[in-house]
Amino acid sequence: MGAQAGFPRLIGLTGGIASGKSTVSAMLRSLGAEVIDADQLARDVVEPGKPALEEIARRFPGTVDESGRLDRKKLGERVFADERERAALNAIVHPRIHEAVAERIRQLSARGVGLVIYDAPLLIENRIHEWMDGVILVVAEREQQLERVMRRDGLSREQAEARLSSQLPLDEKRRVATWVVDNSRSLDHTRAQVEQIWRQLEPLRGDR
Repeated sequence: MGAQAGFPRLIGLTGGIASGKSTVSAMLRSLGAEVIDADQLARDVVEPGKPALEEIARRFPGTVDESGRLDRKKLGERVFADERERAALNAIVHPRIHEAVAERIRQLSARGVGLVIYDAPLLIENRIHEWMDGVILVVAEREQQLERVMRRDGLSREQAEARLSSQLPLDEKRRVATWVVDNSRSLDHTRAQVEQIWRQLEPLRGDR
């Protein structure tokens, strides 16, 4: 899609769970990047009243609370422990996310934006990287990922391991990455890498 006439160039941004992708995304925004956040769109499409939430309630009983909102913790416990359950959830949510992404790209294209960062945790697993003009991969040491996700989400080590195992190993993702950001050290170290990538993207950034 990024290479089609009339569309902005698309650069994918991804990483493992708790590798620091959101940190890098925020840094890119601060540099002036237009970022489409797949996680935010995923939250939007399961808001109360949306068709995706109704489908989830039927397929995963007990995961919608009394107020009519998705109980993400309960749903996560089911899908991260079972690949078939995860596939069933993806079949409900992903088409809606893709529709929302396409609409956002159309809006940015109408504004004449020349380059868009597409921030998605499963960019490579879902083969979305194949229609990107490049991929930024954020990495960290596995032990750092485990510690971060346990602290952030209040998970046991076993639960955190299951979540990491639900994604491709970072070493496999490196094979298709155009740029790799090492987020295992200081924020200043990460920021320097992000700024260097942003400079390299300058030829693609010119607004149309």
